[in-house]
Amino acid sequence: MPLMPNRVKYRKAHRGKVRGNATRGNTVVFGDYGIQTTEAGWITARQIEAGRIAATHYLHREGRVYIRIFPDKPYTKKPLEVRMGKGKGEPEGWVAVVKPGSVLFEISGVDEATARAALQRVAHKMPLRCRMVHRRH
Repeated sequence: MPLMPNRVKYRKAHRGKVRGNATRGNTVVFGDYGIQTTEAGWITARQIEAGRIAATHYLHREGRVYIRIFPDKPYTKKPLEVRMGKGKGEPEGWVAVVKPGSVLFEISGVDEATARAALQRVAHKMPLRCRMVHRRH
């Protein structure tokens, strides 16, 4: 089941602009290796879930996967073949807004080669360019 907030203050949100680089959530904290975006954009709850499944499936229940982003912004969509106007569409799903440098997933408890392969599979599920980073001790 995809991630989504339990409740929100407002049903519909403005699109907004994604400016600048990530100043928070841009280092590996929980795991040993992570995947970091190099572009700004939206990542849907379904894409996050697909990345989680790809990583856990590859790791065969060894190691641990941490998800560092949460889809807390609703996006709306108007039905097909509806004329222009008549207000904003109904909420369609949830997205996480990410800036360049945001760490998306982290992995701990496995060696670097396994983590690299698992994070490579996660990167293929993401709509943005990503790179692998490791923890600084």
